[in-house]
Order: sequence, then C-alpha cells, then structure tokens
Amino acid sequence: MREKRRTRWRERVDDRLADPIWWNDVLQLFKTVLAAVAAWVIAASVLDLPQPFLAPWSALLVVHATVYRTFSKGMQQVAATVVAVLLATLVGEALGLSTWAVTLLLVVALVLGAVPWLGAEATTIATTGLVVLTTGFDDDAMLVARLLDTAIGVGVGLLVNVLVWPPLRRHTAAKALERVDESIGELLVDMAGGLGDGCQDEDVTGWVDRTRDIDADLDQAWALVRQAEESARMNPRRSARPMRNPEEWHELLRRMEQAVAETRSLARTLGGQRAHRETWGDSFAVPWISMLGDAGRATSSADPAALLDVRRRLVEFTEKLRSTERSPEWPVYGALIINLRNIVDAMDQVAEANPIGGPPLPLRIPQRRA
Repeated sequence: MREKRRTRWRERVDDRLADPIWWNDVLQLFKTVLAAVAAWVIAASVLDLPQPFLAPWSALLVVHATVYRTFSKGMQQVAATVVAVLLATLVGEALGLSTWAVTLLLVVALVLGAVPWLGAEATTIATTGLVVLTTGFDDDAMLVARLLDTAIGVGVGLLVNVLVWPPLRRHTAAKALERVDESIGELLVDMAGGLGDGCQDEDVTGWVDRTRDIDADLDQAWALVRQAEESARMNPRRSARPMRNPEEWHELLRRMEQAVAETRSLARTLGGQRAHRETWGDSFAVPWISMLGDAGRATSSADPAALLDVRRRLVEFTEKLRSTERSPEWPVYGALIINLRNIVDAMDQVAEANPIGGPPLPLRIPQRRA
C-alpha cells in the first residue's frame, strides 16, 4: 500500500514538473518577486529614499503575464499611481489628515473611475492615495521622492519582464489544446466500451455531461490561445513571431468544437434508442462500435494515419450497408455514421498538427536505486 501511494505521488509530481502551465506560473511569481525586491533595494539601499514603499508597489503593478500587457496595462496603472500621489498631496495640504480628507480622497478617486482610460484603476488610485495621505503629505521633497519611487518601480518592473525570459504562452496554449484532444478521444473510447457492454440511460446522460465539460475546457483553450497571441506582441524572442497571427491554432480549435458538437449529437442519438445492440443487430453494431473505439484511441494518441484508416473503413462499411442492408433502423445507422465521419474529419488535422507545442519538458523525480 505504501509503495502504491509513493508511486501515485511520484506520478503527480512528474506530471506537474512536465506541465508548462505550472512552470509559467512559477516563472511569473519569481519575476514579480524579483522586480519588487530589486525596486526596494534600489530605492531603499542605493538611493536611500525616506519612504521607498512605492517602488516595490509600482513594480508589482507593472509585472504582467505578457510584455504587451506590461506596457499597456502597466502604464495605465502607473498613471493611476501618479494621480493618487498628487491627489493625496493636494487633499492633505487642503484639509490635513482628517475624516473629511479621507472621505474627499475616496470620492474623487472613485469618481475618476468614470474616465475610460483610468476607470479600471479607481481602486488603485484610492488605495495608493490612502497610503500616501496617512504616511505624510506636507513635504515637497517627500512628494518628489514618492514620484521617484514610482518611476523606479515602473522601470525595474518593465526591465525584469522584458529582459528576464519574456513570457511566451505558446506551450501553455498547446497543453490546453492537447488536453481537449485527449478528452475527446477518451470519451469516444468510453462510449464504445459502454455500447459494447450494453449502456443505460445514465451512461448516455454522463456522456452528454462530459461533452459540456469539454466545451468548458475549449473555452479555456481559446482564452489561452488569445493570451499566447498577446504574449507574442512586443516580445523580442524569435519564437514569438509565429504566434502573432496564430490562425492555425484557431482552425484547430474550430475543428475540436465541431468534434465535440458531433459527439454530443451522437450521444443524444444513442439516448433515443433502446437495447442498442439488440435493436441494430451485430452486422451494424460490431463494426461501427469497433470504429468508434479506434477513432477515440487514434484521437487520444494524435495518430493521423489511424484516423485515416478509420475513415477508409467507414466508407467501405457504408457502401456495404447500402448494397445489402434493408433494416428499418437505416435512419439511425445514417445518423451515427455521419456523426462518426464528421468527428474523424474534424480530428485528423488536429492529429497531424500534434505536437504543435513541441515535446514535453523532460523533468522527472530521480529514481532511487535499490
């Protein structure tokens, strides 16, 4: 039992170490901490500014998941910080540190949310302004120092995010596509197994629910591909160029959407039947279920040759049925054949493109020698 638990733990850690999504998150955390600490050291130790807290604060605001967002969103947040420092100074000099000063500061900061360019940063203006107001505002030198703190944090954050392995979300997006691909294949294999064993209504309901789960994964994959496209903008890395117009990725996602829709349609067709195998007869059930399972396995393993073979077998099977079969179940046969054909046609190019994201990270826990 202990050995089995240790093996499971090792597999989980190995999967995590080879997961580019996890490594992207780790790298982003490291860069954010590095930028904030570097900004603090420059402001506090090198320049010896009196209250250098705004330097790491600004650095934290600037380091984003992509270089493009670092410049676009980061500049917006920097402007909000500068506005907050100036606003706190003006309010403090006019009203001092009082309840009315805090109230006025918050009202003005939130009203600035009506300005489109600063609207998303109303909270940043309010919180930064509160910190500045409550830590001192009556010294012009302090105002200059705080603006200098902000400039230091901005500069360090930009440099760290651009120069220290600028983020490119290509592998993250590829991993998301791969997971959708595998989920579709696993569902087809499970459906084939369930039909061979004699499925029940709850099995069909479960299959339909799984297609909805895959739809959610597809939505996430679309978001990650868009993020990968954004990460290539203003990115100096050579590998970023193909991602600036990832039309191939968009086409693969559309094909996966088609495959999921066809799989859901197939499951609902099965849900309208009773005693599937007995109703169809072995002359249809055995070969069709076999092709369904083979299509699922080929999809999971990204094997375009195997998918083409299933397509060829399906065409031959259809021609044979057309010349020999006179069953009243022909409408059902036709619906199932068309669903399977469309799934294979949608997934063959997905399989050909695999692995679009390159080989997995070769990281594993070292095996302990006996």
